[in-house]
Amino acid sequence: MAGMVPTGGSRDCLRPASGGSAPVSPPRVQFVIGGVQKGGTTALARYMAQHPDVRLPHGKEAHVFDAPSFDESWDVARVDAAYAPHFAGQPPGGVHGDATPIYMLHPLLVERIARYNPQMRWILLLRDPAERAISHFNMERRRGLEHWPLLPALLLERFRLSGHGDDFSDRSPLRTYSYRLRGDYVRQLDAIHAHFPAAQVKLLRSDRLRRAPQSCLEEIFDFLGLPPPRSPIDVAPVFEGGYRAPGPLLSGFVRWLFRRERRELARRYGIRF
Repeated sequence: MAGMVPTGGSRDCLRPASGGSAPVSPPRVQFVIGGVQKGGTTALARYMAQHPDVRLPHGKEAHVFDAPSFDESWDVARVDAAYAPHFAGQPPGGVHGDATPIYMLHPLLVERIARYNPQMRWILLLRDPAERAISHFNMERRRGLEHWPLLPALLLERFRLSGHGDDFSDRSPLRTYSYRLRGDYVRQLDAIHAHFPAAQVKLLRSDRLRRAPQSCLEEIFDFLGLPPPRSPIDVAPVFEGGYRAPGPLLSGFVRWLFRRERRELARRYGIRF
């Protein structure tokens, strides 16, 4: 595909450049898979990368906007320079994206992305917040970063994150112990919609991606203004490590902890878990 350029807020705002002169230094990255962590973003990125016109960073996650070294004075060219190594060696043209799931977590990151590219397209996978929190907890246990059992880890989260709300350093409490914070989807979606119209935000459920990946991909490629891929996408399940699920009593309590978040998500965005 030829070089892609933003063309405003229409549904096909990402389209091949044709005729006339191209804009000067348009933002390189035109879509983000911005969340949620443990929501299937690795699988989605692997599937999307098979499209010949999609360019994703080596290793999936570029972590440009949440980098501790990010400077608020950076302009488009400087952000693109930070992105450049992540796309090194890839074919020219195509639509560039970034699959870094922490981007939707913090309003400052959303604001940075809006300054960089107001036409950015957001693809968001939402998972049942209780299931997501349990999966997140077990990931941190495997990494050796979490030493509390599940229940106290969830109940102590507010205290562990206190004073670290804007701390994007490596292995910060915000990155590591935000089990419940990341499940407050309404807060995060509101922050995104404060900067981006609904036409630039694609919401999908993680369980639907598992059940009907081809259908989800068709919607996503259409959302990005891309033609269907010329070859079938391999949608084999992506396994990221298993764990023993908590018993029904503990699982039920974790679900209860997210009762308000689930209720508001259903009321505001019509998504029910």
